[in-house]
Amino acid sequence: MPEIFDLRRLQSAEYRARLAQCSQCGLCLEACPTYVTLRAETDSPRGRITLMRAAADGRIRPGQMDGALRRHIDLCLACRACETACPSGVQYGELVQGMRVVLAGGHRAGAPERLARWVGLRQLLPHPGRLRAVAQVLRLYQACRLERLVRCPQVSRRLPAALRAAQEIVPQIGPATLWRYRRRPAPALGPWRGRVAFFFGCVQDAFLAPANAATVRVLQRNGFEVYFPAGQTCCGAAHLHVGDETLARELARRNIDALLAAGYDAIIDNAGGCGAALREEYPALLADDPAYAARARQLAERMQDFSEFLASRLYVPPRGEVRARAVYAESCHLRHVQKVVEQPRELLAQVPGLELVELRYPDRCCGSAGIYNIVHAGIADAILDQKMADIAATAADLIVTSNTGCQMQLLAGARRAGLRARVLHVAEVLDLAYQSEY
Repeated sequence: MPEIFDLRRLQSAEYRARLAQCSQCGLCLEACPTYVTLRAETDSPRGRITLMRAAADGRIRPGQMDGALRRHIDLCLACRACETACPSGVQYGELVQGMRVVLAGGHRAGAPERLARWVGLRQLLPHPGRLRAVAQVLRLYQACRLERLVRCPQVSRRLPAALRAAQEIVPQIGPATLWRYRRRPAPALGPWRGRVAFFFGCVQDAFLAPANAATVRVLQRNGFEVYFPAGQTCCGAAHLHVGDETLARELARRNIDALLAAGYDAIIDNAGGCGAALREEYPALLADDPAYAARARQLAERMQDFSEFLASRLYVPPRGEVRARAVYAESCHLRHVQKVVEQPRELLAQVPGLELVELRYPDRCCGSAGIYNIVHAGIADAILDQKMADIAATAADLIVTSNTGCQMQLLAGARRAGLRARVLHVAEVLDLAYQSEY
């Protein structure tokens, strides 16, 4: 039997006021990837808000919350595209997060789900060293060609669905880069412009190390001394996605202590989802913590996405050519939460030889959304297929992104779709241009 759900959050005046903001106009529908894919009202922002109202009003009783209500809330990617489309300013992200916390508090997960969360969310993501070790084991697995064997249909279909989905999004892993282990900062190259801290993340640090290394090199080329504060950990976005605010708060405190330990001109991240958590979620999570509330706001004010920071500080534009047709696949949280839209395009426009083309639906989600593409692989794949069809229509040679989950998802999507296009972070494209100068 499920535990008792604590409905006080849903029944608060603040939560009810946010629910009441929705006028049920439906302008959010075509912006929502699950509605576009499933064409079900209950899997749209408007439909989910209706369900939240029913739960807050007691029309959905606690004993019924582990049924259809949970399924429809779980299927939300929390991409926040509905907020950009909404004329009434509905804060949908806060509504769905509140609902998820309530559902998490009264849900007794089965053994497989408990094991997956304990291993992934508690034993790996908060411990960057462990995650790097896992990545290097997977590198050996790939080098021994065991991956090809496991990917063959006869073997793959025998794997548990979540494990099969996880394997699909693991990129080809290269050797660990040494810069992240240094105790010294990465020095500025050329005229010194300032000192910045780099939030290098957990999954990005382990599985997409070239994107992080490129980010550091590009900042160095533009005169910035780059520091790697010790003690930083996972941003907690994946934990928030499943309603675990307790662990998310713990991770937030650790990151605040690490990133505010010294005075930097700016604190840079290069993953849209991580930046959204650090800038938006931390102040809300720690609003009632007397020791951290003000510091969370201070961190949020000093955080900047790599593209946002560099667009106005590209002191040394690249001169080397990258002759390719490129498409920029936006990070939902970079666009809809951080409102960083034009800066990545402005940076890419500075690369000689690069032809930048636009998608028909540039703001559509790719289906990554934290661990969504593992726990809801079927729907995530359907959303990804739509994204890849849009990308394929551009005949692009490069797919450029600005978020960890998106990059891994698009790498898997390009492989599934048989596309030869490379998938690179914005920083990697700039780094290629700098390297081609010589």
